[in-house]
Amino acid sequence: MTQVTESNFEEIVVKSEQPVMLDFWAEWCGPCRAIASVVKELATEYEGRAIVAKCDVDSNNSIAIKFGIRSIPTILFFQNGEVIDKLVGAVSKSQLAAKLDAIL
Repeated sequence: MTQVTESNFEEIVVKSEQPVMLDFWAEWCGPCRAIASVVKELATEYEGRAIVAKCDVDSNNSIAIKFGIRSIPTILFFQNGEVIDKLVGAVSKSQLAAKLDAIL
């Protein structure tokens, strides 16, 4: 599972040639923990076609602020470094997969 930080955000998300699904989460967030296994499964299933990554909002506050993350989990979908879609809350695996499939 790719961890996005303030130091590698540009390289992993902005410069990626593949679509990126970025899960904004925190250790203390119950709904974040609830979808963690789903996000991990998607990372494996979409390997080579899309980047599925996580960003801890407590450790990387400036990224969360930049994208106006007000509640977590929030999942942003990037293509060519731009946000093209988002989901907020503990959503189902099928909802996340549908968003990824739409940008592949």
